[in-house]
Amino acid sequence: MNANPESEVADSVQSPHPPLSAYYRDEAEHQRFLRRLFDETAGDYDRIERVLALGTGSRYRRMALQRAGLRPGDKVLDVGIGTGLVAREACALIGAAGSLVGVDPSPGMLSQVALCGVQLRVGRAEQLPCDDGEADFLSMGYALRHVSDIGCSFAEFHRALRPGGRLLILEITRPQSRIGTALLKAYMRTLVPVIARVVAPQHDSAELWRYYWDTIEACIAPAQIIAALQAAGFEAVARHTELNIFSEYSAVKPGVR
Repeated sequence: MNANPESEVADSVQSPHPPLSAYYRDEAEHQRFLRRLFDETAGDYDRIERVLALGTGSRYRRMALQRAGLRPGDKVLDVGIGTGLVAREACALIGAAGSLVGVDPSPGMLSQVALCGVQLRVGRAEQLPCDDGEADFLSMGYALRHVSDIGCSFAEFHRALRPGGRLLILEITRPQSRIGTALLKAYMRTLVPVIARVVAPQHDSAELWRYYWDTIEACIAPAQIIAALQAAGFEAVARHTELNIFSEYSAVKPGVR
């Protein structure tokens, strides 16, 4: 019996989580769902994030970038730039001698990026709109759960970085304890949607935060993410955690920078 090529391709895809049938039925519908979700909530995203993070989000992002080795003058590629929350801290660290390109599939999100000198490009992690070796540093903030294929995305990250270039992926990880998971789930699926309705009543931002939790709960284990980075050719792959929830995956592309 001949193998089915389409089945082999499907089996080779490494999704960050199983399909979530409550939101979409197949990959095409998944992409349409994400585009609508982020386009519709883009205008409220920063306001809700500030409330949820109690004003500490920007400090944490800057510290994570510093821990990953971002330096003044670096050329940064920020994948899944969203409204520019990670990019804003990166720009402060690289200074006038550096540069930043932001990539995101959501035009709505890109329209909210208010950063002088930042170049914006519509695109996905699996097919980055950039040249080989274009970046010294590649960042992705809380968007890994929304890609379709982790292996393909990491291969693109490797391609986009110069030899010796550094990588930082920020993610929210499900706590290891049952109590921690239950508390975070109650917060994300109950309290956060209520806050979202109060802060942004004109849009159904609550759907975004419910979806956020469901992807966090279903996401593959950190060990699988580390293994996928290593399989893509990265070295010095490591994971740093804060509060047992916030994961920072860092890595280096082999070569001399």
